[in-house]
Amino acid sequence: SGESGAGKTVNTKRVIQYFATIAASGEKKKEDTSGKMQGTLEDQIISANPLLEAFGNAKTVRNDNSSRFGKFIRIHFGATGKLASADIETYLLEKSRVTFQLKAERSYHIFYQIMSNKKPELIDMLLITTNPYDYHFVSQGEVTVPSIDDQEELMATDSAIDILGFTADEKTAIYKLTGAVMHYGNLKFKQKQREEQAEPDGTEVADKAAYLMGLNSAELLKALCYPRVKVGNEYVTKGQTVSQVNNAVGALAKAVFEKMFLWMVIRINQQLDTKQPRQYFIGVLDIAGFEIFDFNSFEQLCINFTNEKLQQFFNHHMFVLEQEEYKKEGIEWEFIDFGMDLAACIELIEKPMGIFSILEEECMFPKATDTSFKNKLYDQHLGKSSNFQKPKPAKGKAEAHFSLVHYAGTVDYNISGWLEKNKDPLNETVIGLYQKSSLKTLALLFAT
Repeated sequence: SGESGAGKTVNTKRVIQYFATIAASGEKKKEDTSGKMQGTLEDQIISANPLLEAFGNAKTVRNDNSSRFGKFIRIHFGATGKLASADIETYLLEKSRVTFQLKAERSYHIFYQIMSNKKPELIDMLLITTNPYDYHFVSQGEVTVPSIDDQEELMATDSAIDILGFTADEKTAIYKLTGAVMHYGNLKFKQKQREEQAEPDGTEVADKAAYLMGLNSAELLKALCYPRVKVGNEYVTKGQTVSQVNNAVGALAKAVFEKMFLWMVIRINQQLDTKQPRQYFIGVLDIAGFEIFDFNSFEQLCINFTNEKLQQFFNHHMFVLEQEEYKKEGIEWEFIDFGMDLAACIELIEKPMGIFSILEEECMFPKATDTSFKNKLYDQHLGKSSNFQKPKPAKGKAEAHFSLVHYAGTVDYNISGWLEKNKDPLNETVIGLYQKSSLKTLALLFAT
């Protein structure tokens, strides 16, 4: 465990490398049917990392290569201790970063790797420029990071895709969908004269995005501006305002990116599952570290809550159970209370009528707003739980709505947009188009 930037990810890499190398059975490289070389199991386990980092790590205020998801890697060994297989579970990819970044931050590394122009054929294939500032979704914060060579990293990502046995079509799809997400951020809509209805403001960007996604551009725009909604037993066409369409575009971009990430993990696991007999495993957990920013939103609450639970698990095992062992063995020992009971903070977030439960409840009410959510939190917890406080932000600091006393420090949270983030509705008409896409991978991502 540890706060953001403490070194969890780097240590995980070293540990995985060590186990994979020590226990490798000196097998030959696998040659697949197309005659392309795939890596050994050892190579593949090590290659999973650069690929997942390209799509799941980003620069934050605290850390240039911050994991914006959690992963649990199990390395399985046979009876003799030889490497048998591996699998990866991932948690909580921060998808909001796909469409928005804070000032000193960056989106996922992959976007900047592609635009580094180390592989000019990608620029041509994705119909993009090499200037991140041309793409709103990836340029709201920084676009370069002094400690990262995006060109070099692109080569590592590209080679990892091959070593992990993705097919040529799958590899193309990965790049195309990443490019399409960038184009989505440039889709423009305007209000029709004298009505609330949105209409496309030009079709050039939609043509590029649709081409990359194997869709018909006119159908895509129609589905965005006039989605069909099920009412009772029939479908009706529903008008959309400009801001509704913009929200829908953002939600779709996040969904495409997240589903692609999760699909890559599934494909990696298929490669790492050798079907060999396995008897033991060593698991390594690497989650996004505890973080306190000037502006803390729903993502920070999820990350910090996870860290709180993990810290409690460690404390219980390291201190409580260890001291019980001492007692059993009759060691003379003065019981020390490390003041480690984190239950109050954890319960405040997860128990019935806790923060998550109130958020879920508010999402059920069509008329709920950020304000009604905040009022419910205050009614329920202010003055009743010492871990829930009214924020006292300093001058010039971002606005905050409530503070939580976490194990690692007190965090001021801003609840703007939490109801939307939690509901995250998708335009079903567009999803229907994705399901029929000529790009096989996209259709697969959204298959029901």
